[in-house]
Amino acid sequence: MKFKNVALESIHLHLPDEIWTSEAIERRIESVYQKFRVSVGRLELMTGIRERRVWGADFIPSAEAANAARQVLDGSRISKQQIQLLIHCGVCRDKLEPATAAYVHGMLELDSGVQFMDLSNACLGFLNAMNVAACMIESGQIEHALLVTAETSRELIENTLRAIQEPGMSRQRMKQYFANLTIGSGAVAAILTHRRHAPKSPRLVGAVTGADSSHNTLCEGGSKQGAHEMLTDSEALLHAGIALAQKNWNQFQSMLGWSDSDVNHYVCHQVGKMHQSALYEALQIDKNKDYSSYATLGNMGSAALPGTLANAWKSGRFAAGDKVALLGIGSGISSIMMGLEWQS
Repeated sequence: MKFKNVALESIHLHLPDEIWTSEAIERRIESVYQKFRVSVGRLELMTGIRERRVWGADFIPSAEAANAARQVLDGSRISKQQIQLLIHCGVCRDKLEPATAAYVHGMLELDSGVQFMDLSNACLGFLNAMNVAACMIESGQIEHALLVTAETSRELIENTLRAIQEPGMSRQRMKQYFANLTIGSGAVAAILTHRRHAPKSPRLVGAVTGADSSHNTLCEGGSKQGAHEMLTDSEALLHAGIALAQKNWNQFQSMLGWSDSDVNHYVCHQVGKMHQSALYEALQIDKNKDYSSYATLGNMGSAALPGTLANAWKSGRFAAGDKVALLGIGSGISSIMMGLEWQS
């Protein structure tokens, strides 16, 4: 889908203060590491993730999503009275029912005419929501949308460390838990609007989507006996994700008429250095154009890519005329690639 009238008016990353280093996490399972002859430091060596942020044990997704929303609205020219659509995009939700967006709507005291919904799709939920909101703006259904997400990693990491230390744990099974230790916490909020309300804001020019559900069991998460658990075949997921990304990249180039030489910056989903290198090599695109955050933030799920985009924008990475490609891959598996153009 190509867009002519959609602007990313603002985007904000909201982070917890608490930091957990990869070394500190590994020290807690050092006895298991010794049993399997694994050295502390392997997590950072394999992923490039040095540390990640962690919310407190009293984390509530809607509360931090609402905090991110307040911060993005504070810096926006769009007021909360103008918002017409609210989407919560996180993997983490308050309850199965009602939608977490309902709680965010209440905390922000949004107008009764504001439509709200949850849109969850693993690490791609935020990009899916951007695509849905952009289609609604382009078609004239709405003028302004507020997108929010808040992801937590504390419970998953704590439960993973307990599981790894259970009797009978094998080196092979421990590999299925490894990806859990890369997860970080964070919240993001963004405002999409019709470009006439923000003519100098970056334009969202198009998005392509792809799916390969034949690999929908490679990363599965849920609740086991009340505890958050996730099992991942990281190597198989890497190969399947890269194969889908190659197909989607070809469609992206064809639809937007962009090639690697046209793109000034790439922002990818933040899994780690191995995935990053494999993606750039497979797509044959310039890794020097990459902007990443995984080294200090880990993989923040649905907040990872938009949070990295927010950081890059805030740091002054982008200039007028720049073309920015967002390259998303999520478990399931699915892929979304989006193009943004910075305006003068």
